[in-house]
Amino acid sequence: MVNVKRVVLDVLKPHQPNALDFARAIAETGVDYRVKLIVLEIDENTETVQIQLFGSEIDFNTIQSAITNMGGSLHSIDEVEVHNETVAG
Repeated sequence: MVNVKRVVLDVLKPHQPNALDFARAIAETGVDYRVKLIVLEIDENTETVQIQLFGSEIDFNTIQSAITNMGGSLHSIDEVEVHNETVAG
């Protein structure tokens, strides 16, 4: 089985929810997710943020839904790390 372990996303989000609540909501979508959110740019209505997400089996569709539900927009997937954990035998 190939599992996504890390993704780096470029996201445009509204000012509310704030960065802490936005990151917390994304982390809550997975059992062992760790989230690092960096604010890259702020304008009058939005913030451009980089989200680094770490976990044992990241469900990208759930993450994308959480971002959209909070008013955010996924601009790009900038980095991905996957592991092939298939047991030979």
